[in-house]
Amino acid sequence: MREIITLECTVCKNRNYTTTKNKKKHQDKLEINKFCKFCYKHTLHKEIK
Repeated sequence: MREIITLECTVCKNRNYTTTKNKKKHQDKLEINKFCKFCYKHTLHKEIK
């Protein structure tokens, strides 16, 4: 039941990463600090649909 999700940078709004998550166990949206290659720094990336 794992589904592919896309992560978007909250600063520059670029969609940089894809990952998977189990939607039955975690219904809330994923938020991770990751490196953005467009901003050249670590920023918060949020799950989008």
